[in-house]
Amino acid sequence: MTGAIFLALISHWKRNPLQLFAVLAGLALATALWSGVQALNAEARASYRSAAALLSQADRAQIKSRDGGRIAVADYVALRRAGWRVTPVLEGRFNGIRILGIDPLTSGVVAGQFAGQPIVGGAFGLAVADMGRFMISPGLILGRAEVLAQLQGQTSAEFKLTPALAPNTAVMDLSIAGQFLSGDPGLTRLLVDVDQPVFRPLLAEVAPNLRLVSPQSGTDIAALTDSFHLNLTAFGLLAFAVGIFVVHGAIGLAFEQRRGIIRTLRALGVPLRRLVAVQALELICLALTAGAIGICAGYGMAAALLPDVAATLRGLYGTDVSGSLQLRPVWWLSGFAIALLGTALAAAAGLWQVMRLPLLAAAQHRAWSLASRRAAVWQAAVALALLAVAVLFGLFGTGLMAGFALLAALLLGAALVLPLLLDQTLALAMGRAKSVLAGWFWADTRQQVPGLSLALMALLLAMAANIGVSTMVSSFRHTFIGFLDQRLAAELYVSVETPAQAVALRRYLQTRVDAVLPVQSVSRRVASVPAEIYGNRPHATYRDHWQFLAADPDVWERVAQGKAVIVNEQLFRRAGLRLGQDIVISPDLALPVAGFYGDYGNPVGQVVVTEALFRQLYPQAVARRFGLRLDPARVAGLRRDVLADFNLSDENVIDQAKIKALSLAVFERTFVVTSALNALTLGVAGFAILMSLLTLAELRLPQLAPVWALGLTRLQLAQFELLRTLFLAALTAVVALGLGLLLAWVLLAVINVEAFGWRLPMTVFPMAYARLAGLALLAALLAALWPAWRLARRPTADLLKVFSSER
Repeated sequence: MTGAIFLALISHWKRNPLQLFAVLAGLALATALWSGVQALNAEARASYRSAAALLSQADRAQIKSRDGGRIAVADYVALRRAGWRVTPVLEGRFNGIRILGIDPLTSGVVAGQFAGQPIVGGAFGLAVADMGRFMISPGLILGRAEVLAQLQGQTSAEFKLTPALAPNTAVMDLSIAGQFLSGDPGLTRLLVDVDQPVFRPLLAEVAPNLRLVSPQSGTDIAALTDSFHLNLTAFGLLAFAVGIFVVHGAIGLAFEQRRGIIRTLRALGVPLRRLVAVQALELICLALTAGAIGICAGYGMAAALLPDVAATLRGLYGTDVSGSLQLRPVWWLSGFAIALLGTALAAAAGLWQVMRLPLLAAAQHRAWSLASRRAAVWQAAVALALLAVAVLFGLFGTGLMAGFALLAALLLGAALVLPLLLDQTLALAMGRAKSVLAGWFWADTRQQVPGLSLALMALLLAMAANIGVSTMVSSFRHTFIGFLDQRLAAELYVSVETPAQAVALRRYLQTRVDAVLPVQSVSRRVASVPAEIYGNRPHATYRDHWQFLAADPDVWERVAQGKAVIVNEQLFRRAGLRLGQDIVISPDLALPVAGFYGDYGNPVGQVVVTEALFRQLYPQAVARRFGLRLDPARVAGLRRDVLADFNLSDENVIDQAKIKALSLAVFERTFVVTSALNALTLGVAGFAILMSLLTLAELRLPQLAPVWALGLTRLQLAQFELLRTLFLAALTAVVALGLGLLLAWVLLAVINVEAFGWRLPMTVFPMAYARLAGLALLAALLAALWPAWRLARRPTADLLKVFSSER
C-alpha cells in the first residue's frame, strides 16, 4: 500500500514539472547560500588552527629584543649554555610569503606538540630521513604547492610539498631563511619551553638586552575574526530564509492542488498517519536531492568568493587563509541538515492542515481557505510577538548575541507582518474604488496576497538587507574617508628599524621639514582594557584635524600641560568611562579624560598624553615612526632622498596619498563578500516571485475566466497581472525602505558597538535607495512577464473549460 500511495502522490509532480522545479531550485539555492558561507568559515578557521599550531606559538612564552630589533646569535648561544631551553625563530616576509626559519634540532623539543613524532614530523611532515636535507646545503623548504611555486627560481634549496602547513607559509632552516630575509643579522625571537631547569640564571643576568614576553591569552586570530564570521553566518541564514520562502510557497501550493488526491486516498481507506508519513518520506527525498545540488553549487560559490575572503582577512587582521577549498564534513553535513530543516519548516503548515481537516473537507476550497485564514491569524500574532521581542532586546539586551537576536526578531517579525499590512492597504484602496473595474482589481489583488505573500516576504528581506548593508557600508566609507583625512594629516610617514636610525633621522630632518611628529606608544592595560598609550608632540596638526565625539572646551591645552588625557571610542565605551573620570595610566599617576575621538577599524583602546609626560613615564620607549609636515610639492624629493640616504625600503617611507589608497583598498575588499550575498538574495527573491506567479497561474483561471467572459480581453488581463505585481512590489519596497533603515541603525548603533567598540554616524543615501527600488521593480516585472505572456496567449478553450468543471 505504501508504494501505491507514494506513486499517487508523486504523480502530481509529473503533471506539474514547473512546480517541482520551483521546490528543488528554491531549496537548492537556500542550501547553496548556506553551505557556501559555511565552507568559507570552515576553510578560514582551519587555516587559523594550522597557523596557531605552528610551533605552538600561542601558548609559549617568547624572548624578544628590548629595542624591537633582532636578537644576536651570541645571546641565543649564551642562553642555551646557561640552561635555558629555547629554540630560535627567524621570521619575515618575502614577496608576501611568510618565511619561517627554525632549528629542527630544538624546535621539536620545545614545541611539545611533537612528542612522539619524528622530530618535527607532526607539524611539518619532516621525517628523520629528511633531516640531513633540511639542515645541510642546499637545504630543504617545506610549504604548500602555491607557496613553493612562488619560490621557484629564488633559491637553490630543494622543495617538499607539505599540505598540512599553514597557508602562505614556507618553513626552512635558519640559514636558508637568512638568505630570503637579508638585512639585520640575528634572530626574530626565541620560543621558551614550558619545562625549564629549576636552577638557571635570570634572563637579565645572561642577556640584559632581552625581555621575556608572557604567553598571549584570548588574542588568537579566531577570536579576533569571530565578528567577521558571525556576520557571514548571519547573511547565510538570511539568504537561507529567502530561499525557504520559495520552497514554502511551492510546497504550500502543491498541498492545495493535491486536495483531490488526498480526498480520494482517504476515501479509499488510507490511514491518515500513513498518508502523512508517506508525504514526509516524499519531502525527505526532495530535500536530499535538492541538498546535494545545493552543496555542489555552494562549493562553487565559496570557491569563487574565497580569494576575496582571504584578502579581507589578510588586510584586516594580517592573517593568511588558504586560497583553495577543501571538502570538509563540517559544512557539507550542515548543508544536508539545513536542507532537511528547511523542508520541514516549509511543509509543516501543509502537513498540519491535512491532519486537522475532516475526511472529505480537504477537497473543498472553502475549508482549505478557512484553514489558511486561521493560519494567517496565528502568523500575525507571531509577527507582533517577534516585534515586541525585538523592542525588548533593543531596550535591555547587551552583548553581540543580543544584537543578532534583535536583528533576527526584527527581520522575521517584519516579514511575517507584511501580508497583514498589504491586506489592509488593499482593503483601504478597495473601499475607495470609484468604478467596478477598479473595485475588481483591488479585490482580486487582495485575494492574491496569500499566494504571493511568501515571495513578497523574500523580496522584503532581500531589499531590507541590501538597504541596511549598503547604508552601513556607505556610512562607513563616508566616515572612514573623513577619518583618514583627519588622522593622516602629515604629508610623509617614515619608519626606521633601530633607535640609532631614529636619532640620525631626527638630525637629518631638522632643516628639511616644517615639523617632525614622532609616533611612539607602549602597550598597557588601562581600566582593565588592552590599550596603547601614545605620546603626541603638541602641534597644530592635531588641533586642526582631530575631531572629537565629545570633549571639554580646552581639551588640547589640558593635554599639552599634562593635566588630562584623551581616549578613543573603543576604550571609552568598553571601560564605561565618562568625561572627567580619572583613569590610571601608570602605577602612580591617574589623569581625567578630557575627550574621546572616533578610531574606526582599530580593535584596541588608545590613550593619548603629551610627549613630555610620555617620556617621563616610559623612558625606555623609542619612537621609530615619524609623521613629517612639509610643503606637498617637496614630498616626492624628500622621500627619494630619505630612501637613498638611509637605505630604507619603499614600505618604510610612505606618503599620505599612498596610505589612504592602501586603507581604502582594504576597505573595498572587506565588503565584497557581503555585497555578493546581497546580490544573490535579491536574485533569489526575484526567482521566488516568478515561481509563485507561475504556480498560481493555473489556480487563478477560475477567478479570471468570469472577468474574461464579461468582456475583458486576454491582453487586458495580462496587463492587469503585470500592474498587480508591480503594485505589490512597490508596496513591499516602501516597507523594505523603513525596515532597511532600521536594520542599518541596528548594525551601526548596536552590532558595531558590541563587536568593535565604536559607533558610526548613520548617513542616508536616497539615490542609492531609488536605484535599489528600481532594480526590485525591474526584477518583479521580469518575473511577471512570462506568466503574463502565457495568459495573453492562453487558448480560449482553457477559459471556457472553467465553466464546465467542478470548480
